[in-house]
Amino acid sequence: MKSREEMLEPFDNKYALFGLFFAFGNQLQMAGDSFYEDITCKQFFLLICLNLFQEESPTIKELSGVMGCSHQNVKQMALKLEKKEFIRMEADAGDRRKVRIYKTEKLDEYAKKNVDKEDGFMKYFFEGISDEEISGTYKVMNKLEDNLENIRRKMNEYNRGL
Repeated sequence: MKSREEMLEPFDNKYALFGLFFAFGNQLQMAGDSFYEDITCKQFFLLICLNLFQEESPTIKELSGVMGCSHQNVKQMALKLEKKEFIRMEADAGDRRKVRIYKTEKLDEYAKKNVDKEDGFMKYFFEGISDEEISGTYKVMNKLEDNLENIRRKMNEYNRGL
């Protein structure tokens, strides 16, 4: 049987890369899900993104924007993390329609307990890849993300008949 690389060889690199993004996402999720005992890879990503908000705990909407997920997906993940007592959700004091997500002491303890494990995962994940390659990939991914946002905006305009 041919390897995936051999099967993709006749395709234009853009199409092959497009397909690899999906396969990569699946592989990353499987590896991440096997990493932690208590949470999924996507829940871990939510917790990482939660740390990006230093001034004020984020709303579900703000967190979904950073994560690139729907409001509903973030809410479902947050509910599961709340049941495990890693976070707590509370209505915003100024606007009761908004729900803010707060870290708990249990999350801080969990993070301290797993810091070496996380460092090891990142070491193996980026093994054999130079800092220059990582930086270049990061720049390309940001450009692709900008392009996706432009596609969404243009499709919304098209669908509204503008």
